[in-house]
Parts: sequence; C-alpha cells; structure tokens
Amino acid sequence: MKINPKIGIDKLIFGMKQTDVTSAYGKPDRNYKDEDNNVIFAYNKLKMRLTFYVEEDLKLGYIVASSPELLLFGNKIINKKISDVKKDLTSKSITKFTQEEFDTFENYFNEENWMIFQTEFDEVVKFEIGAIINQKDEFDWKFGKK
Repeated sequence: MKINPKIGIDKLIFGMKQTDVTSAYGKPDRNYKDEDNNVIFAYNKLKMRLTFYVEEDLKLGYIVASSPELLLFGNKIINKKISDVKKDLTSKSITKFTQEEFDTFENYFNEENWMIFQTEFDEVVKFEIGAIINQKDEFDWKFGKK
C-alpha cells in the first residue's frame, strides 16, 4: 500500500466521503464516532483507521495505519528502525521532524507533509498522515482535483 504524501494512502484520497471509501474498500469492520463526533472507520485487514471530520462535511482528513505493507517512496516503514526511515527520507528532502516522547513510544512529526512516525524501541510501529492545511488555513482537499 503506497503512501502518497499530502494526498493519502493507496486508493484513499483526502477529501473522500464515506461512500467513496466503502466503494473502494467495502464496509469497515468498525464504524463509530470519536469524542468530537467525527466518524471513524476501522479496517482490520488493512490495519487502518480513517477519520472523517464532522466540521468538514464528513470528508476523510486523517489516516492511522500499521500495516507492514505500507510503502513510502518504495520503502517499507513498519518495523523498520526510525534512523533508517529518516535516512531514506533525506533523499526526498524530508529532514525536519519534531520529536515527542510518551513512555516507551516516540513520535517523529513532519509538519510539511503532516506525517507522524510512531516508534517503540526505535522501530516504527504506526504511521499517521493527515490532510494538509494551506496558506489560507483551510484543508487542501485532494479528492476530485485533477
């Protein structure tokens, strides 16, 4: 499953509606609302959790994934050492990361591409990607754009 920075993952494109996603991947294994009333789809087989923002007309705006099949610029990232992932990203000029620590977990956040690499014991265990916010402080929805 190919990660497309600023766009989404695989067939998932930021700005899709729930019907677009179910057309591509079928019914989710879980469908619930979070504390902000956003709609969450969870797909067990894909190891992905999708967030549709209620304040944005329920458009897909955030993806959390942990599938070992995730590819970023042709490289697997899950279960890979964060130092190797960061080294691979350097060739794509992705070098700025904000680092946060929580117990045994560390997050490496790249704001330019709105990507988070969550690590435990120095290996990437989870990947998060969100829709980009443009200069006008609005979401830059990619779905439906040519």
